[in-house]
Amino acid sequence: MSHDHLNRREACGWLAAGPAALAMMASAAEEGKPLGKVLMPIGDATEALDTLYPFFRLAEEGYQVVVAGPEARLYHMVLHEVPPHSAVPWDITEERPGYHIQADVAFRDVDPAQFVAMFLSGGRAPEYLRYDKDLLRITRHFFEAHKPVAVVCHGIEILSAAGVISGRTVTTVAKCALDAQQGRATYVDRPCVVDGNLVSARTWHDNAPFLREFMKMLRTAQPGA
Repeated sequence: MSHDHLNRREACGWLAAGPAALAMMASAAEEGKPLGKVLMPIGDATEALDTLYPFFRLAEEGYQVVVAGPEARLYHMVLHEVPPHSAVPWDITEERPGYHIQADVAFRDVDPAQFVAMFLSGGRAPEYLRYDKDLLRITRHFFEAHKPVAVVCHGIEILSAAGVISGRTVTTVAKCALDAQQGRATYVDRPCVVDGNLVSARTWHDNAPFLREFMKMLRTAQPGA
C-alpha cells in the first residue's frame, strides 16, 4: 500500500487513530508488513460478492485476510439474487454457481487472539456454519475483546447463534430479520448500521457504505486491541 499520496478521508482516519496507531501503520508500511490479520469465515455456498469485495478491499488497505472454513480446503461460492427478468417470478433468492475460494485454516485451528478483526459474509453458508462450536468460540472472542466485526446478509445467523448481538441495533437482509430478533437485537432496514464494535449491512448492494464504515473502524481501533 502506497503512502505517497493520501486522500483527505484516509489522512483524517489515521490521525483520529492517534499517534501510536499512526506510527504503527507507518512502520508496517515501510517494512512491507500487513497492518494486521482479518479473519474471514466461509463455507460452501458463501455469497461471492459478499466475500470477494471485502477480501480484496482489505488487502488493498494493507491487511492480511485469512480465510477460514470447517476444513482447510477449496470452497464453492454462489451468486444470490432475485432474478430481475424471470419469466416465472421468484419470491426468494435464486442461487447460481460462483467462483471458488481456498480456506487457509480450519476453524478448530484458529487462534482468534492473532486477529485484529473479523468479517462475516452471507449466502447460504451461515445456515450450517452457525452449528460449528469452534466458529462460535471464535466469534465470541471478537466481542469479548471489543475488536471490529463486520457482518452482511445471512452472516447475522452466526452472530445470533453465538449470542453476541443482544441489545444491539443491526441490519441484515429482510428475510433474516427474525434471526436478528431471535438474537435479541433490534432490526432496522438500513444500508449500514454501526453499533459499538459491530458494523452490519443488508446485502452486497450496500458494499460501498458498509466497507467505508468498516475501514474507518479498523483505522481507529487501538493497536493490539
